[in-house]
Amino acid sequence: MPRNVAPSVTLPAAPVAPHHWEGYGAAFVGVLVFSLTLPMSRIAVAELHPLLVGLGRAVVAAVPAGLLLWLTRSRLPARAEWPGVILAALGVVAGWPVASTLAMQTVPAAHGAVVNGLLPLATAAFAALGSGERPPRRFWFWAMAGAALVAAFALREGGGALQVGDVWLLVATVLGGMGYAEGARVSRTLGGWRTICWALVVSAPFLIGPVAWMAAQVTAAPSPAVWLALAYLSFGSMFLGFFAWYRGLARGGIARVGQVQLLQPFITVVAAALLFGETVTLATLLFAVAVIGVIAAGRRAAARGGR
Repeated sequence: MPRNVAPSVTLPAAPVAPHHWEGYGAAFVGVLVFSLTLPMSRIAVAELHPLLVGLGRAVVAAVPAGLLLWLTRSRLPARAEWPGVILAALGVVAGWPVASTLAMQTVPAAHGAVVNGLLPLATAAFAALGSGERPPRRFWFWAMAGAALVAAFALREGGGALQVGDVWLLVATVLGGMGYAEGARVSRTLGGWRTICWALVVSAPFLIGPVAWMAAQVTAAPSPAVWLALAYLSFGSMFLGFFAWYRGLARGGIARVGQVQLLQPFITVVAAALLFGETVTLATLLFAVAVIGVIAAGRRAAARGGR
């Protein structure tokens, strides 16, 4: 690993000169990659344990991440950057992948996309808390409206009760929002690709043992479809997608550019139907559109500030 350490730096509260359009473009590429994560996870858990899928992709992605840091002689994160890198690792390297993969055991990807539609709001909330700002009351109003809408959808789909998958999806939303916000904050000084690479590298020593043990328990070779899904999750969702996503948030601002993520539930629902053969009901599609609308209003409230 690289040994040259940069001097301690103080993280700025916001980008000095946001490049909005560049940020929007990069973030949209990241959203396209992330939109297939739930369908791919559902394919993988059909044959493999969800913990192996959720953690294994991080271990695989840590290999090119470490090589890239070494080849580019990238500096170590500064003292002020380490907390953000560690929180990003907890959120998007371990937390969100494991929780969302566990959810895919019991609910369809399109269902997960609707519940996971709260992720942009969670990202905005953590971004505001991390910067010391207080979201306006309108933000919390829309947050509660979005949560109520998602709860209504989950209860409707579960016949009046929350499914286990819904609980895991909510856990994934909270952890993912934290990881997105903290990673984007650190990316302003460390760079988007370095942030995810360091998050993967510092996580690997803690994950490689459990992943190796679980892999040894697999008795039958996965099918080609599962291998393809694992490759996508490891190199797309866990690695390259974050290059674009963190760069977009760092360049254009978390609250503003993060709204591109509002497209993710809709793209996931459409992909689940067209590419993965899931049956998507009209109600699911309508709930997805409604969630996007509510969360968009909440994000606008957070970006404008005030009361």
